[in-house]
Amino acid sequence: MYQFLVSFTVQPEHREDFVKVARRTAEDSLAHEPGSLRFEVIADEKNPDLFYLNEVYADVEAFQAHAGGPYFGAFFAEASAYAEGPTWLMKGNVA
Repeated sequence: MYQFLVSFTVQPEHREDFVKVARRTAEDSLAHEPGSLRFEVIADEKNPDLFYLNEVYADVEAFQAHAGGPYFGAFFAEASAYAEGPTWLMKGNVA
């Protein structure tokens, strides 16, 4: 399995927008991309403007299919207007 954790810093007035678009991306990816296994949207407990996406794919090829797909593109088309990131915190294959 291929897993990663990224962070985004979101403008305060767009926190709810970010959560909405990230959750929609998660739901669509999990429902329509066979290699998508987990997609979590996590709010930082200390910084309300910091969010994490924890994603798991069957393999790196499944992630590459996700990255080339419509949900990934739609997420960045919207979120890039008010969110900085992603900052890669961890990525790799489960040992």
